[in-house]
Amino acid sequence: MIALRLLLLLALLLAGVDGAWNQRQIRKKIHQLRQVQNFKSFYSRLAFPRGPGRYVPPVEGYLTQPLDHFNRRNNDTYRQRYWINEEFWKRPDGPVFLYIGGESSESEFSVLSGEHVELAQTHHALLVSLEHRYYGTSINPDGLTLDAIKFLSSQQALADLASFHLFISQKYNLTPKNAWICFGGSYPGSLSAWFRLKFPHLVYAAVASSAPVRAELDFTDYNKVVAQSLSDPVIGGSAKCLDRVRESFQEVNSMLHPGNTSKLEKDFSSCSPLHAPEDYAEFVSNLADIFMGAVQYNMESPGSDVRKICENMVAAESAYEGLRTVNKMYMEFIGLKCVENSYEKSLADIKNTSISLVGVGERQWYYQTCTEFGYYQTCEDSSCPFSPLMTLKSQLDLCTEIFQIPPDSVRQSVKFTNEFYGADHPKSSRIIFVNGDIDPWHALSVLKNQSRSEIAIFINGTAHCANMNPSRTSDPPSLQKAREEIADKIREWLQSASMME
Repeated sequence: MIALRLLLLLALLLAGVDGAWNQRQIRKKIHQLRQVQNFKSFYSRLAFPRGPGRYVPPVEGYLTQPLDHFNRRNNDTYRQRYWINEEFWKRPDGPVFLYIGGESSESEFSVLSGEHVELAQTHHALLVSLEHRYYGTSINPDGLTLDAIKFLSSQQALADLASFHLFISQKYNLTPKNAWICFGGSYPGSLSAWFRLKFPHLVYAAVASSAPVRAELDFTDYNKVVAQSLSDPVIGGSAKCLDRVRESFQEVNSMLHPGNTSKLEKDFSSCSPLHAPEDYAEFVSNLADIFMGAVQYNMESPGSDVRKICENMVAAESAYEGLRTVNKMYMEFIGLKCVENSYEKSLADIKNTSISLVGVGERQWYYQTCTEFGYYQTCEDSSCPFSPLMTLKSQLDLCTEIFQIPPDSVRQSVKFTNEFYGADHPKSSRIIFVNGDIDPWHALSVLKNQSRSEIAIFINGTAHCANMNPSRTSDPPSLQKAREEIADKIREWLQSASMME
């Protein structure tokens, strides 16, 4: 019965792959592929059980949470989804491993597959996960309106985690003997570190993978790392590949400036004509996203393969033709007949307040960038290999247009976030910051040990959140070694926790 249910879920995930995608939906595609990968990993374990006993499926539930934890005069609430897996738990004193959700919907695989699940099996931990407020099904029907979305923030999310900690503790009669360790990757990686930082009495230790803990308004370093990665032979890049990418975008820019768009529209399969200047920026951003996504998610999918992209760029008779080939290859992978380059269409998508219960929350995440983080991946620096049309002003204009948030407010919010959490120099303990040198987001994370127990692991040749995936025999030695270091530190901290009781 469980196999049939999971096969139906897999079919549903795969059915959503061939929709109306464009390059700005890379994260949605990767989210789906990760779900499929998690399914395969879990089903392999289910088919070949490692221990005695019958498999018991995880429990899905909802916790009623205050909409505003910081104003008890506001009695509004919402229902937040969680998952619990007791399969490995050694009652009554086994630890609790908390998987923190982020800017997308969660599923039962959040407690069934991944590095944290393998560690839970080793340490006989209770596995729990919490979907982030305003994402997936953890949102009220009016949650995306301008008035309602104001309760979406990392501070409210941390308060949700504290409330969830109390709920789980009461449900299972937990005591201080049940040490909690939290796990998260990307934005949830930051939440993992911040939960330990702000609630040290609740969570004993944290693993923060690919965590951009330093907010940055103009994130120019993102594309600096992309450029370095495109020239890195370890992952199939080369200096010639990077030169070809620069040259191809220079040629595209030279065609855009006089408004010679008809050839570009045809050569790159634009769904509609390009109208200056906003569509021009949308067009070059979509092209750049192919390379940016390939670097960030290198080897997670056939469409995210730096080696293959660079081979096509270098083998083409010209840089421009190489860019055309890469765009066509990407369209075939995604299943696109044309590429949507309309700025007005993109704007309408983010303005849309209808609720989607699955996938990545685009409007929600953009709101968080406007009110907390920035993270705008611009190309106005000379080191950027793409187009200078990708400007900070265009990103800040969206905050004003969509959420009525002026640029100065965005700047002040970014400064406050760094003051509130400590940026990339948090003063905490028992946190592991894990990053791959290919991942552009490592530029905003902690890359050096901050103390004896606030440590950094830097993995050569890996991309975004690579360590969080289920382990495979094909994993590079650097990743295998990093996982061993993480496991050793978790074991050490759990031993120290048991000695403190």
